[in-house]
Amino acid sequence: MRTVNAAALPTVNSRPSFVRRWIRVGASDEPGRRDPVSLDVPALAGVDRQTLREQSLHKLREAISSGQLAPGTRLIETELSEALSVSRGTLREALRHLVQEGLVVADERGRLLVRALTPAEVRDIFAVRGALESLAAETLCAAPDRATIVEQLRTAVDRLRSPDQPMSDLVEADLAFHRRLCELTGNETLVQSWQHLSGLTRATIVRSGPEQALRNMDWQRHTPIVEAIEAGDAERAREVVRSHMQESAERIVAILAD
Repeated sequence: MRTVNAAALPTVNSRPSFVRRWIRVGASDEPGRRDPVSLDVPALAGVDRQTLREQSLHKLREAISSGQLAPGTRLIETELSEALSVSRGTLREALRHLVQEGLVVADERGRLLVRALTPAEVRDIFAVRGALESLAAETLCAAPDRATIVEQLRTAVDRLRSPDQPMSDLVEADLAFHRRLCELTGNETLVQSWQHLSGLTRATIVRSGPEQALRNMDWQRHTPIVEAIEAGDAERAREVVRSHMQESAERIVAILAD
């Protein structure tokens, strides 16, 4: 199943930190799943274990968010650790984190797969996000420092204005806007609840595919949220956020039904 297109690979210690290597990542045995896919990632070397884990986690998230590791893809420790030039222990820590986030799941045989969300799960995720973020928007409408809050939210929206940026960067910019919306309330319970869904939110983006993801993350879809908060219109802010979430969910569900 696995192939590495390097005949004689140097040792980790002698390998430049940005050598790129190609591996084949095993696909799921489930019917209809994709054939094995190639994963192109920079080798990680010369940094401490915690940093290696964090960088491995970042690279795996990036590969999943971009669709390089598609939903249903089987994740094989030996191949991924070799591709990233990290120990299997370090990789295992990163994979455990992805399981906690909801991006990766174990099948009945204990094999790790990139999570493939169902339409019901997509709707549930966006419904909860809608409840959390509409509460955040309503709270911000009554904030005494609303002008400063609006300025920060507009800055977050501006990060979404560059459609030519890498998909992984766009995903992070989209998440950053919605996270900031919650953070600005000062409600730590709200922020922690939202953060708990961040991995599943990434999974919904993966399921939508690059083209639909770009539509859902378009900066113009986020501007009405900021405008409602700027006007101090709590009812309008709640409605805009809920509509934003419902529309995003239904677009993704429509793709899953094709």
